[in-house]
Amino acid sequence: MPGFLDVPVAGAYHLVHWLVSLTAPVAGSFAVVLAIVGFTVAVRLALHPFARAAVRGERARTALLPEIRKLQEKHRGNREKLAAEMTRLQQDSGTSLFVGCLPMVAQLPFFWVMYHLFSTAVIAGTPNALLTAALFGVPLGAHGLAAAPVVFVVAGALAVVAWFSVRWQDRQRDLTAPGARLLRLLPYGTVLVTLFVPLAASLYVLTTTTWTVAERALLRRRADSPVG
Repeated sequence: MPGFLDVPVAGAYHLVHWLVSLTAPVAGSFAVVLAIVGFTVAVRLALHPFARAAVRGERARTALLPEIRKLQEKHRGNREKLAAEMTRLQQDSGTSLFVGCLPMVAQLPFFWVMYHLFSTAVIAGTPNALLTAALFGVPLGAHGLAAAPVVFVVAGALAVVAWFSVRWQDRQRDLTAPGARLLRLLPYGTVLVTLFVPLAASLYVLTTTTWTVAERALLRRRADSPVG
């Protein structure tokens, strides 16, 4: 484990253990799984301001779509000029085309902490007791197909969440823009993630992607609701 992750992983380890101690009397063998969900929810609540900024950015981009299409038509074949004009348009409007990536980028450190939390044998100088936890008999530290059949259920759930995510995003994006069709496939990348990470990390991905779809749908509905 990289040295710079020692402190955050140790902190997450103690936090998850605390959550396990809270839920164990009720959840029993599912206490660690509930602790992962609780940890994920805490992370997403902390990152909620980024999600609100992303929705505001999406609304701003939607308003700019007519101008963006005009620039794409005007500077077709001249990528440098188009990039310069797009930058100027963003500056003039006070928005950024990349603000929607903020929640995903902000989550990456937390994902890596979760990955190392369930793939490192020794944390803070002691054996990692979380690796002995299991879900329906499958160790939470098991990677990819070694976590079958539970990982197939998680992968299937992620595919469903990705489908809802694509449907929601299609309402916001310009499907005629270059690369738009490819972007529709990106949410399904979470299904492939389950083949390479511990089952615990897959549960984190399932929880956080489900949260993302529900959170953005709610924020968008509130933004579109008439005031008063």
